[in-house]
Amino acid sequence: MSKVLVIGAGAAGMMAAVCAAANGHEVHIYEKNEKFGKKIYITGKGRCNVTNSSSVEDLLQNIVRNGKFLYSAFYSFSSDMTIDFFENAGCHLKVERGNRVFPVSDHASDIIFTLASLMKKYHVHEHLNTEVKSLYLDKRSVKGIILDDKKLVKADKVIVATGGLSYPSTGSTGDGYKFAKKAGHDIIDTFPSLVPFNIKEEFVKELQGLGLKNADLRIVSGRNTIYHDFGELMFTHFGVSGPLILSGSSYLGEYLQNNKIKHNGKIRIIIDLKPALTEEQLDVRLLREFDENKNKVIKNILPSLLPRKMHNVFLNYADMLPEKKINEITKEERTRLVFCFKNFILTFDGFRGYNEAVITKGGINIEDVNPSTMESKLCKNLYFAGEVLDVDALTGGYNLQIAWSTGFLAGSSV
Repeated sequence: MSKVLVIGAGAAGMMAAVCAAANGHEVHIYEKNEKFGKKIYITGKGRCNVTNSSSVEDLLQNIVRNGKFLYSAFYSFSSDMTIDFFENAGCHLKVERGNRVFPVSDHASDIIFTLASLMKKYHVHEHLNTEVKSLYLDKRSVKGIILDDKKLVKADKVIVATGGLSYPSTGSTGDGYKFAKKAGHDIIDTFPSLVPFNIKEEFVKELQGLGLKNADLRIVSGRNTIYHDFGELMFTHFGVSGPLILSGSSYLGEYLQNNKIKHNGKIRIIIDLKPALTEEQLDVRLLREFDENKNKVIKNILPSLLPRKMHNVFLNYADMLPEKKINEITKEERTRLVFCFKNFILTFDGFRGYNEAVITKGGINIEDVNPSTMESKLCKNLYFAGEVLDVDALTGGYNLQIAWSTGFLAGSSV
């Protein structure tokens, strides 16, 4: 029987601890917080989007970065297996729109309670309020850990599952990157992902709180379309947020990282406010509105076209006076209105910080990690799991599935 130490009691760490202990190892889990799974508590707005009920191939299609690396992990512990794992442990789940899986109770605490109960069942030794300062290394092998009080804890295997940098209030402060570096690993540059955007235009503040449920959104750089999708977004006091933006941030982050550029005021967010209509169809619609309201002013026909909160902003954007009479609008002005409806353009002004990021992009270079076991190729008996690795996915339960699958594989492989 080996002595296994798990650093970090989040999703990946708890899963790794349960799997290692279930296989007969003496397992100790170390968490610097006062309780387990602090980040799980806030996932899915407190409901915990456990996974996505999809095939392995579908899961892989929703991985933005280094999906091939997760092939073995997903086939070893798929989303169906995740669902069975929690169901068999007494935590009942349900499937909602987009194949998103949640606890029937809608309480993230049920997921944490289930994992904590399994750790007790398999006699995992729990060390809360205990911070790990570094790995104890001997040549090219890990021999244990050194705690904050300088105490040395020897072990046969160590699993690092410390998370990334997102939501630092939950304890994600990048410790795992420091541990990996000491063991010889490269760290791919990290930055916030699945995160809202700052927008340069001041008028977004006037739109704060406005949600668009049927928006078509493109993120472009020059002639390159970085991301294009249809769905929901919301305006905030700083810019834009919502499902479309969070997913778009993952692709934009990948683009910026791959091209080694920082935002330079040239990334544009283009929103089609009337995606159901072509420009020609929208022009016909405007002509009909104009014919029926010849003696009105332009601001009085906008309620049938746009949310009220957007009226003044849109007219300013289209360089149209609110009191302009319909019968005085020229063909050129109508063409401009059509263009502005189809191309409401915002200027990207950077990502919001880690405090608002769902995940961290970047992390431990996966080229030096065995995808079949999650063991380091550079340091014997050292394993990694979860967000600390340079893998990330879109919203919808995929990132937690990465945690479950890599945690399972690490815990099973020791």
